[in-house]
Amino acid sequence: MARTDDTARRSLLRRGLALEYATLGWNVAGIAVLAVAAVAARSVALAGFGLDSLIEIGASAVVVWELSGTGEERRRRALKLIGGGFALLAAYLLVQSTWVLAAGFRPHPSPLGIAWTAVTAAVMLALAAGKARIGGALDNPVLRTEGRVTLVDGLLAAAVLAGLVLNSLAGWWWADPAAGYVLVAYAVREAGEVLLGGP
Repeated sequence: MARTDDTARRSLLRRGLALEYATLGWNVAGIAVLAVAAVAARSVALAGFGLDSLIEIGASAVVVWELSGTGEERRRRALKLIGGGFALLAAYLLVQSTWVLAAGFRPHPSPLGIAWTAVTAAVMLALAAGKARIGGALDNPVLRTEGRVTLVDGLLAAAVLAGLVLNSLAGWWWADPAAGYVLVAYAVREAGEVLLGGP
């Protein structure tokens, strides 16, 4: 029985690591795609979303590190790093959304940005669901917490997508930064839970 449990746990760990490697790969590719799209459209939102991908890369790297070892101290340190990622994400969203609204910056339409953020939203939401499921099965708070980072990334992709589409079709340039404020509240709450609530 113990051997069966151990085998099942190793299988879950492999699946958790596979989800993290998929997240890493997608976000590394995303930085390149978003850089091209942001420059072509002169879009602050797309450039900012590329910076968000860096936070997701860091969070995924933390989980890969945590899943490769054991120990409560390692787990606590990993959670603090992910909580820091949430705090950075909240700060980035707040500053960027405020700056775009204050400046009245109007980007050009971006078909590449629309296509990439649409696919990214779907991919990140699917990865977040998988991490929540595997993290729950492993009873691993680090994987579950990083899954919430991935969820925020998917929601942010959807918000950027909505802003790009509304800007392209209706000229509503302010839709993207307005949606960013909703995600600020979520990211602040998650950062507070992780950093103040303990493992």
